[in-house]
Amino acid sequence: MGSTMRAVVLAGPGPVEQLTVTRLPKPEPAPGWVRIKVEAFGLNRSELHTRLGLAEGVTFPRVPGIEATGTVDADPDGVLTPGQQVVTMMGGMGRTFDGGYAEYTVVPRSQVLPFSSELPWEVLGAVPETLQTAYGSLTVGLGLRPGQSLLIRGGTSALGLVAATLAKDQGATVLATTRDADRLAALADHGVDHPLVDDGKVAEQVRAILPDGVDAALELVGTPTLPDTLAATRGQGTVCFAGMLSNQWTVPDFYPIGYLPRGVRLSAYGGQADDLPTEVLQRYLDRIASGEISAGPTHVYSLDQIRAAHTDLEHGHRLGKLVVRVSG
Repeated sequence: MGSTMRAVVLAGPGPVEQLTVTRLPKPEPAPGWVRIKVEAFGLNRSELHTRLGLAEGVTFPRVPGIEATGTVDADPDGVLTPGQQVVTMMGGMGRTFDGGYAEYTVVPRSQVLPFSSELPWEVLGAVPETLQTAYGSLTVGLGLRPGQSLLIRGGTSALGLVAATLAKDQGATVLATTRDADRLAALADHGVDHPLVDDGKVAEQVRAILPDGVDAALELVGTPTLPDTLAATRGQGTVCFAGMLSNQWTVPDFYPIGYLPRGVRLSAYGGQADDLPTEVLQRYLDRIASGEISAGPTHVYSLDQIRAAHTDLEHGHRLGKLVVRVSG
């Protein structure tokens, strides 16, 4: 039993029944790679895209998972100490090599970030990819400055909630959308200044509050809502495309002059582990532990509940981040 591990294997694109918990050999790290004992991992739309056959460059069968949180189990080069708490994400995880949906995962050391925290593993497991993307979107994608206004299109997603936390911490005025009026109170409780019901005409609602439009907008729904998000943004403002909750990410017959409002800038963000500074990760965890900030609600599943977790992910049944606690 010591030479094997439990893992989720995706046999090929299709429904949740394609995900199976099975036993695999425990992976051995090559030089430059590290084996991590996975304590928890978050679920992401990227893994849903892989399961639905929308991701490119994936071979099957495959252990999915673009992130994992746990401890160093083995480093053949002796750089990282066994037992060190770490997170890892991206870099081909769950696509070109087996990912985090397992008791152990092997990844390049270059995409391993150390940290120290006494927070529960299910809280820690919710952090890596959402924090990396939210931080990168606000800094690289938008260049958000203190005191500016920010619209988050898809505000009740895990990424939207973390982005709201970071933006409020920076002193921004935050507007965020949800398609479900019953979730407006949750957005307000999370610190959003102006929760909005997404009726397809969010620009009208935004300009009723800010006649010139918002300074910055984070598009997390996808291309169907992008034109309206652009219309909600002021001239010389910026929209960052960083999410695809709609599973639609291309614009047919894109004609920039006709598509983009005059003076509104459109950017995009997608990052890797090394785009998240370790000091930003540590400070974020410390502030969650002290109660200064909240990353939003977390819903926890066991490894054996992976199909239920993917069903909830696909259909948006839960508010916030979905996390699998691998053991304990």
